[in-house]
Amino acid sequence: MILFLTGSPTRFGEPSFTEDNGFLAEVKKSLLSVTGPDRLPRVLLVSADPDDAGYISSVTKGMSDCIHLSGIETEWIIMLERSNASQAAKFVRDADWIILCGGHVPTQNKFIHEIRLKELIKDFQGVVMGCSAGSMNCAERVYSHPELPGEVANPAYKRWLNGLGLTNIQLIPHMEQVRNATIDGVRLFEDIAFPDSWGHRFYTFPDGGYVKVANGRSILYGEAYEISRGEMRQVSEENKTYTFMNLVFISPHFPQTYWHFCAGAKANGVNVLGIADCNYEDLPWNLRQNLTDYYKVQNLENYDEMYRAVAWYAQKYGQIDWIESNNEYWLEQDARLRTDFNVDSGIKSDRVAAIRNKSEMKKYYAQGGIPTARQIKASEGYDRVKDFVHMTGYPIIAKPDSGMGASGTFKLHNDGELDAWFWEHGHDYGYFVIEEFITGLLVSYDAIFNSKGEPIFENNTIFPTPIMEIVHNNLETCYWTNMHCPEKLSEIGRRTVNAFGIKSRFVHLEFFQLDRDREGLGKQGDYVGLEVNMRPPGGYTPDMMNFAHSTDVFQIWADMVAFDERRKPQGEQYYCAYAGRRDWKNYRHSHDEIMQRYGNNMCMADRVPQALADDLCDFAYIVRLKSVEEIQPFFDFVTENA
Repeated sequence: MILFLTGSPTRFGEPSFTEDNGFLAEVKKSLLSVTGPDRLPRVLLVSADPDDAGYISSVTKGMSDCIHLSGIETEWIIMLERSNASQAAKFVRDADWIILCGGHVPTQNKFIHEIRLKELIKDFQGVVMGCSAGSMNCAERVYSHPELPGEVANPAYKRWLNGLGLTNIQLIPHMEQVRNATIDGVRLFEDIAFPDSWGHRFYTFPDGGYVKVANGRSILYGEAYEISRGEMRQVSEENKTYTFMNLVFISPHFPQTYWHFCAGAKANGVNVLGIADCNYEDLPWNLRQNLTDYYKVQNLENYDEMYRAVAWYAQKYGQIDWIESNNEYWLEQDARLRTDFNVDSGIKSDRVAAIRNKSEMKKYYAQGGIPTARQIKASEGYDRVKDFVHMTGYPIIAKPDSGMGASGTFKLHNDGELDAWFWEHGHDYGYFVIEEFITGLLVSYDAIFNSKGEPIFENNTIFPTPIMEIVHNNLETCYWTNMHCPEKLSEIGRRTVNAFGIKSRFVHLEFFQLDRDREGLGKQGDYVGLEVNMRPPGGYTPDMMNFAHSTDVFQIWADMVAFDERRKPQGEQYYCAYAGRRDWKNYRHSHDEIMQRYGNNMCMADRVPQALADDLCDFAYIVRLKSVEEIQPFFDFVTENA
C-alpha cells in the first residue's frame, strides 16, 4: 500500500491536483506502480457522509472532474455510500485507488466502522489517499477536534476515536483556513489543540503539502508544523521534506533516567520503538508516554528474540534509522542488530571490538597519537606478565578486557599479590589485561558528536577518588562537573573520537591528568588516555551536566538524532558537585542540617537505586555552586563521620 495524507489534493480554488511539492507526479508514479502501463486505475471514493445525497453527488462529480483534469484517466470511479455499502468488500477488492473524502470526521469514522473498512483495507495493495477528514481517519488513534457549533461544550463529544490504523500521524488539515478559527467562541489552536497536544503530536500544513507513506517510510512534503507539548514549531519548508524517523530504543527503562532520551526523540517527531523485558504496564508512566510502540521480549540477551522484535518493527514502520540503548552492556548486541538490519547510524559488528575491548582500544589511541598506559594481555601467560611488571614496576592494574565500571578490577602491589591473583583466576585470567598504574587526577571528556564528527556539546567531570577505590574500600562517592571543558582536554578528546572514527554518538572518555612528569607519557598536567566509553556517562552524571550548564543533554542527543545539530541552548554556568552517603555509616551532620546549609543550591537529594549503590552510595546530594572553592567544603560537610 502507498498512502497519501492531504488536507486537500488541490490548492484553494484550483480545479486539479496541485503540482506543488511534487504531489501530482508522486500520485501518478504510485498509480503506475500499481496498474502498470496497460491498465487504467479503478477508483473507489469513500463518503464522509454516507446518507447525504447532495454531498455524495457533489463530491463524486467534483473529485471525478479533478482527477481527469489532472491528466489521470480512469476505468471507473465509484462512491461508496449507504446505498451500496453491502458491496464494500467487492469494491475494495477491485479498486486500485481508494480516496477517503473530506467532511465531518466523526460521521465518516462511524461509517468506516459500520462497513468494517479497517479489516477490508488491511491487505490492500493499491494507493490510498486521504483528504481532510479522510486523512485524519487513517490514523490508528484519530484526533477528532471539535469543528461544528456546540461540539466544544458537548460533554458527550469524543475527541479521540479509533481509526483505520494506516498511520500514527495525526493531522489538523487546512492550516491556512483554520489557524485562526474559533468554535463556540474558543480558538481551535490555542485553546483546543495546544492543550490536547500534551503527550501527543499533531501535524498541520497548508493545502499543497502532504505526507507520503510507502514501504513503512513516512515523508512530509512542503511547509509544515508540529504541535506538541502546548507549542507549535515549523518542521519543514515549501519544496523541502521532513522524514519521520524510526528509532529502536533497547532497554529504555534502565537506567531510570533514560526515558528522557525517548522524550527528546519523540518531541522531535521520531517514532520511538521500545524493546524491553517487562510488561508494558510496569514501565514508568513517563516512559510509556514517550514510546510510539513497545515490544516485550522474555530475555533481552536472547538474540533471536531481539531480532524478531526489530524485524516486527521494520515490517510495521518500515526502514529502521537508529538502533540504540546508550548502554555499554548492550554495545555488542546493538552493533549486531545494526549490521543485520543495515542501520548505518551507529557502530556495526566489524568495529565494536575497538570500543569494547581495552586491548583493541590501544591500537586506535596509537593511531591518534594519544599517550596511554602500557598494557599486556594476561592471556600471554604468567612469565610474559612478570617480565612486563618488572619493566613497569608496581603497582599494576588487572581488569577485564571487555567490561565496564570498576567491577572485576584489581590493584596489585607486589609479586605475592600477582601470584595469588593468577592462582585465583586460573580459569579466566585470559579475559584480563594488565596495565601499569598511573597516578594523576581522573577526569572525563563527555561529548555528543554529529554525523560529521563534530562535537555539538562538550563537558568535563572530575573524579578526585577513582570509582575503583570507592567500590573496593566502601568510600563515599564525591565528584564534580566542571563549569567549562578545558581547551587542552577538549582537543585531546576530539582527537580521540576522530582516531576511533566515531560519529553520531554520545561519548564518555576517561583520562588521567598527570600529577608529575612521566617519561613516554607527558608532562605534569598532560592528559593520558585511559578508556573510551561510547555511551553517556553512568549514574546521575547526565543530570549533573544539565545542572552545570543549564541545558538538557538528553534533548541535545535527540536533536543530533533527528536533525544532526544542536537546538537546545545553554544557560548560566555552574560547578555541579555530587556527594554520596552510605546507610551503614554514621555521619556528623544530619539530612536536615545539609538541607539547611545547601538547600538553596540543592538540585537533587534522593535515594540511589540499589543497582547503582556500590558505585554511587545509598543516598545522593547534588548541588550547583558558583566557585570551585566551594566544592571541597561541601564534600566534607556531607561525608564527615560522626
